[in-house]
Amino acid sequence: QAVHAAILRHRFLIVRAKELRCGPEQSRRFYREHEGRFFYQRLVEFMASGPMWAYILAHENAVPLWRSLMGPTKVFRARHSDPDSIRGAYGLTDTRNTTHGSDSPASASREIAFFFPEFDEQRWYEQDEPQLRRGQLYYSAEERVHRVLRAEEAEVT
Repeated sequence: QAVHAAILRHRFLIVRAKELRCGPEQSRRFYREHEGRFFYQRLVEFMASGPMWAYILAHENAVPLWRSLMGPTKVFRARHSDPDSIRGAYGLTDTRNTTHGSDSPASASREIAFFFPEFDEQRWYEQDEPQLRRGQLYYSAEERVHRVLRAEEAEVT
C-alpha cells in the first residue's frame, strides 16, 4: 500500500495494475539476463516467494523518474543517501529491495509485454495516451488505475 501511495503522490498515472504471483520458471525467464551472476538465484527466489503488484506507469520521463523514486538498488546506500526513497524506507536487502523498475524505454516495453501480454502498447500510445493528455482524469480506487473522464461523464458531475 505504501508503494502504491508513493506512485499516486508523485503523480504517476497508473495505466494498468494487477496483483499476480510468479512461479520459479516465470521468475527465471524474467531475470534471464542476470543468469550466471551471483545474485540471480536470490532474485528468482524472492520474485517467486509470494504475491506482488505489477504496474504500467505513465509520466513525463517515467523511467528516470521512477528509478529516482525507487532509490539506489543497494539498500544500505538507499537508507543512508536517500532514506525517503522506496528502497530506503522499505528495502530489506539488495535482492529484496521492494521494487523493480525498467532501466530504459525498451526494457519497459519488454517487461510490460511479460506481465501484461494483453496490453497493446502501440494502441495505447496512438489512442489512449493522447486522450489522457487532453482529458480530465480520475483515479478509480476500485480498479487501481487512472481513467479518462469522458465528456458525457463530465456533464453529469
